[in-house]
Amino acid sequence: MKRHLVAVSAAASLALLLAPGVHAADSRASGVAAVAAANPYERGPAPSTASIEALRGPYAVSDTSVSSLAVTGFGGGTIYYPTSTSDGTFGAVVISPGFTALQSSIAWLGPRLASQGFVVFTIDTNTTLDQPDSRGRQLLAALDYLTQRSTVRGRVDATRLGVMGHSMGGGGTLEAAKSRPSLKAAVPLTAWNTDKTWPEITTPTLVIGADGDTIAPVATHSEPFYQSLPASLDKAYLELNGATHFTPNASNTTIAKYSIAWLKRFIDDDTRYEQFLCPIPRPSLTIAEYRGSCPLGS
Repeated sequence: MKRHLVAVSAAASLALLLAPGVHAADSRASGVAAVAAANPYERGPAPSTASIEALRGPYAVSDTSVSSLAVTGFGGGTIYYPTSTSDGTFGAVVISPGFTALQSSIAWLGPRLASQGFVVFTIDTNTTLDQPDSRGRQLLAALDYLTQRSTVRGRVDATRLGVMGHSMGGGGTLEAAKSRPSLKAAVPLTAWNTDKTWPEITTPTLVIGADGDTIAPVATHSEPFYQSLPASLDKAYLELNGATHFTPNASNTTIAKYSIAWLKRFIDDDTRYEQFLCPIPRPSLTIAEYRGSCPLGS
């Protein structure tokens, strides 16, 4: 439907341009307005490879700490959000750390994603030993807190939410997507889970694995996770080249680039970002393998 609307807008703009008595400036304005109306969730300028690989996007970012004593169901965390409110509300993403880890291990993703036009909540879990099913419930509890009780809830569009997580937090990401089909995007990072099959998931999912992962080897984790997702689902599998299980714990341009593109495409319904996902990216110095469904959203 989105593509149809944009196509109609483009055709209408051309018709206006050719119509007698219609000025070019008027027709361009009409075309821009029609495209904007087709997707009210676009945030930020048109993307480029440089813009989504940058350490910071177009939005200035603020953050606020959330004490574990002020919440229930998870361990508190840090909310990163665009400072400006001129673009309206933003989609939101909650991110869980992995086994024995704290939110500091995935904190780099907070400002990096938020500066691209998201509200991002990096959380601590109730205990560092929590298993994936528990982390999945905690991701959802954090989303509910973010949209209903947090000091930035007015900046969040509660209908456009996603989840991410590392290791057992990545396993929790799959659990959360299974439990809450209304989620718009899921990105498990070198995920670990004893459950290998996820045919119930209907949330567009980008599975990111690492070729050198010995804790959650791709052959027994990320690959079967991806393969078990429904064939009809918008899904992708990115295997990092020369990477380990802990690669997502430090700033990484490849992880950021494809996570941003995926979140923009599905949380914001922003087809401007599909260019980075389709055609399928080829193997490179940073990508060992990439699989996916193209075109997306069809």
